[in-house]
Amino acid sequence: MPMSNAFQERLAPALEPAVRRFGTPFHIYDEAGIRETGRALKDAFSGLPGFREYFAVKALPNPAILSIMLQMGFGFDCSSVAELALARRAGGRGMDIMFTSNNTSPEEFVAAAADGGSILNLDDISLLDKTPEMPELICFRYNPGDRRTGNAIIGAPAEAKYGVAHHQIVDAYRRARDRGASRFGLHTMLASNELDYRYMVETARMLLDLAGEIRDALGISFEFLNIGGGLGIPYLPDKKPLDLSAMGRKIGALFADFKSRRGHAPALTMESGRYITGPHGVLVATAINRKEIYRTHVGLDACMSALMRPGMYGAYHHITVFGRENAPATEVVDVVGALCENNDKFAIQRPLPPIADGDRVLIHDTGAHGHSMGFNYNGRLRPRELLLRESGAVELIRRAETLEDHFATLNYQPDVLAPAGH
Repeated sequence: MPMSNAFQERLAPALEPAVRRFGTPFHIYDEAGIRETGRALKDAFSGLPGFREYFAVKALPNPAILSIMLQMGFGFDCSSVAELALARRAGGRGMDIMFTSNNTSPEEFVAAAADGGSILNLDDISLLDKTPEMPELICFRYNPGDRRTGNAIIGAPAEAKYGVAHHQIVDAYRRARDRGASRFGLHTMLASNELDYRYMVETARMLLDLAGEIRDALGISFEFLNIGGGLGIPYLPDKKPLDLSAMGRKIGALFADFKSRRGHAPALTMESGRYITGPHGVLVATAINRKEIYRTHVGLDACMSALMRPGMYGAYHHITVFGRENAPATEVVDVVGALCENNDKFAIQRPLPPIADGDRVLIHDTGAHGHSMGFNYNGRLRPRELLLRESGAVELIRRAETLEDHFATLNYQPDVLAPAGH
């Protein structure tokens, strides 16, 4: 959706000074907006004791952002060694970190257990035999298969590579208990960018039912249920936002009913990423070319290496021209970058105000899966990241890549394995 009016008002006086200081392109994130969304999430689930958000580090893996998350009382959901390292650099330890990997390597198990450890969330029953030492607290990622369907973005669970199947889940907890685990969590992740809160309510209902089923079979209780992430944001201007308050009320009622029937209720946790930071970032670029052929193409100094979502799967990102946000859209153009790929387009046949060289073009909702999905094809370098502080100051929180960065892996000691017998 278009960036909020409050974000626009905070950014407007800082944008041109930031361009003069740092140059374009850059992603800039709104601290005030991120904190506001964080407070709203906590408020929605304030009636559930022990509720905690584990921010999905993959969405915006920057230490300055992760520090804000920890200040808000959030933990971190990590899926790689690098994300574990970032979470720990931000101050996360032990129960602050949930390690949800898949196709997990021995090195990842070692990293998950190191430096204060983490909550180990296993993706496969076979990983029980590959875990070097069974932790006291263990969690499994559940895949319900044909019992539920994922939304269109994440696909049908039965076709997904993630999670423990329904027919395996009781045995997974039995084997973990027999190996020494004495504390338990249960996790699933079935949606991505879901705007219908009822989907998340049904996910919570499913996990509560499963928790009861496992308890009846094994006599174990769960400390927490993690309904995953997938809370959506309305990228399109005419889409309604997710009803977070209704979601909180409905899930709260489910947990209250479970407690009345079972005598206890686990804590609710989740791993939102996009919902927390997505609307609070924009990619700021400068128009540098205008090409008139069969279509009009507006060329920017950014390309899909800075934001691959539109080119990768046709995702919509709203676009405005700074200073002319309310100007009539009198032209239909493709907004493109300089990558040698024809899908290097931020918008296709988009009605926009006339754009001239030198105009600042703002691509909205890049606060999640924008910079983090960047790449270096064609040797294109990823841009800097800035943080618009609540004070109005603009802080550099990641410098732009350089050619020296790009060529760093070509600086190595020669090493040749001679043919056998030589």
